[in-house]
Amino acid sequence: MGGVVNGAAGGGTLVSFPALLAVGLPSLRANMTSTVGIWPGYVGGSAGFRSEVSAQRRRVAELSAPALAGAVVGSVLLLVTPQHEFAVIVPYLVLAACALFAVQPFVARAVRQHAAAGGEAGLLRRAAAHSGTFASSIYGGYFGAGLGVVLLAVLGVTLPDDLVRTNGLRAVLSLVVNTAAALVFIAHGEIAWADAGILALTSLVGGYAGARVARRLPAVAFRILVLALGLTTAIRLLVG
Repeated sequence: MGGVVNGAAGGGTLVSFPALLAVGLPSLRANMTSTVGIWPGYVGGSAGFRSEVSAQRRRVAELSAPALAGAVVGSVLLLVTPQHEFAVIVPYLVLAACALFAVQPFVARAVRQHAAAGGEAGLLRRAAAHSGTFASSIYGGYFGAGLGVVLLAVLGVTLPDDLVRTNGLRAVLSLVVNTAAALVFIAHGEIAWADAGILALTSLVGGYAGARVARRLPAVAFRILVLALGLTTAIRLLVG
């Protein structure tokens, strides 16, 4: 399911992270393991948008650099965060991710309206796209849940375009961020590989399916289920 959520709009960590906590992993290790395990879901999501991505290769090349740099910064920041401090922070990160996931339909609507009223992106907008991608990717490297929503908003405002094309660009940049962060975490050597393997097997197909889901209006029941899981996790972390 995490892969489906990632492919649709980002936020699959709202599913994979609570699952890893439930099997007893400490929050910091669970976050790193989730990043590695859900990586195939990002691959599947990008593949689902292959026609939209291939039509804007120049944008992908330009924005991959700030996405990569931001992801490295965010993942290194996570590694230098002590476990006890991350345990205090993580409920609020989950709540923030829930909020982002909840407003995703409104962000998509705003992006669509902005694209309809916009024109060609000028130099200032391109600079804003680069800086916004960099800042979003720092968050993505640190935690990741909701990254797709943040990127969708940044790209929609700075590079007005068709929503599906923007979502395709969002998908490939999310893949860049997740790949960079995963490599940093693997080098650190704190991955629970058995759990990461299970996530990897289930998220690849889910990511591709999620990209197809994103071509239609997200189901309300599906969104409520994911939000309920995220909110339950945040509450349990706050009280426990």
